[in-house]
Amino acid sequence: EEKDIHVASQVWPLDEYNTMLLDNTHPPNWIDPIATQHTKNAYLYDMVVIGAGAGGLVSAASAAGLGARVALIEAHLMGGDCLNVGCVPSKALIHAANLAHTVVRGNTEHLADSGITIDPAAIKVDFGKVMERMRRIRAQISHHDSAQRFTKELGVEVFFGKGRFTSDRTVSVNDTTLTFKRAVVATGGYPSLIPMEGLQELFDKSIAVDQQEREPRPVIVTNETIFNLTSQPKKMVVIGAGVIGMELAQAMQRLGTKVIVTGRSGNVLRKEDEDLAQLVKDQMIKDGVEFRLHVSQFQSIKLTGKILGNGHPEMTMNIAETNDGSISETEITCDAVLVATGRKPNVTGLNLETAGIDYDAKKGLIVNDKLQTTNPRVYGVGDCASEFKFTHAADFTARAVIRNALFFGREKMSALLIPYATYTSPEIASVGLYESDLKERGIAYRIIEKNLEDNDRAICEGNTVGMVRFRVDAKTDKILGASIVGANAGNMIGEVALAMQSGTGLGKLASVIHPYPTISEAIRQAGDVYNKTRLTPTVRSILRGMVKLQR
Repeated sequence: EEKDIHVASQVWPLDEYNTMLLDNTHPPNWIDPIATQHTKNAYLYDMVVIGAGAGGLVSAASAAGLGARVALIEAHLMGGDCLNVGCVPSKALIHAANLAHTVVRGNTEHLADSGITIDPAAIKVDFGKVMERMRRIRAQISHHDSAQRFTKELGVEVFFGKGRFTSDRTVSVNDTTLTFKRAVVATGGYPSLIPMEGLQELFDKSIAVDQQEREPRPVIVTNETIFNLTSQPKKMVVIGAGVIGMELAQAMQRLGTKVIVTGRSGNVLRKEDEDLAQLVKDQMIKDGVEFRLHVSQFQSIKLTGKILGNGHPEMTMNIAETNDGSISETEITCDAVLVATGRKPNVTGLNLETAGIDYDAKKGLIVNDKLQTTNPRVYGVGDCASEFKFTHAADFTARAVIRNALFFGREKMSALLIPYATYTSPEIASVGLYESDLKERGIAYRIIEKNLEDNDRAICEGNTVGMVRFRVDAKTDKILGASIVGANAGNMIGEVALAMQSGTGLGKLASVIHPYPTISEAIRQAGDVYNKTRLTPTVRSILRGMVKLQR
């Protein structure tokens, strides 16, 4: 039987913070609910949820809060990727990296210009402390997703184990059969490796639980294992220039690791407008990140036999690169590799066929616009059923499913407006349609921009890299899509999403009063730019005439 490869359940080191995390997200002595606690219909549930990541937790909590009897099944850690190996630990790491950048690496000129002089040599990054703080914050937040909270405060019955369908209306977990009226599959996804000689072997060694501790493990990590690091790599190769690769590459570089980002496409953050993604890349180059984005083949990786001072085994990676039509081979020496080349849905090993649920091993569950699978009693939520691999997307697809599954709702996935952000420096955030989408669909549009070079707050802070870009209907001020690049772009995109959700046009945003000076004022200023485009020569002439009449 094919199995999804999962290593998120491996948490290291077992210090007080990770112990607290495990106590909350997978208590070691947990006892599943038993039949004697219930009625003769002991295991008949209004809803059974498989997977306790963001989508599963929202599904379970929402249904239970509305009076449904809910069973929640989790094979690994409650909280899923977001809490354990995604949003929470990565943002804690990025925060520390940005602090280091402010006072140590590449930013002394800005400090000096502001009248602050420091000796960078006197400031040191303690990587162990950085990771300890990350673990403390993760443990602190983990109570919100804990088994105890969901059981005692929310009334959800929590089972730890592998859930598998045994019919179109039943799921088995730990030899117990649960009968459901409705079910939600929210099993998430996991990172995938690329074909490269030696990579799988070294990765297996890096996560082997029976490996003798006196033998140093090679540092081959994904987002599921990088947060287990306790000693800092000297040189890291990142495979993949998407969101995860770019965020963690910049963070590690700013903390003092030499980072090389590799990829095949020639571009970074391929979903974003190329010129906006270039602003992020330019800053990362300034930070010291090296890019090799024309790799035609990742050939091999192997150990050199040398152990570095940080305890990491040294490795050599061989790649073939295409430049100006010619192919050259390059050997890169490193002591860490981050594989960030994409994710696969967790859909195998669930006996989905037994329940009449169709799926694709690469794309996930086959669902309709109401997020209903080919078994009308079963719904899909989050990464295992959607192209939008974000916590907030999982959250709101779960809300839609609760309405559809329990209350005959008509919520549609296609109706959800989902913004997203990449937390590099500068940040880049987008919502709605991109220029490429509009061209593909044949929609007439125009671009309205406001550069942060013209924003007073950005000028005061010496942080003018970025812009606000709106893509609006060619004939009206209807906002079709938008992107923001700059500090706190992720916080700003919500205002644009609200405007789009409520049907507020860009011209009307010009009348929304923002505090001065703020970077978010650039959104209002973009509205001013749009309104000026409406001042045709004829309109200008009429307005001048009206002014003259009042003299």
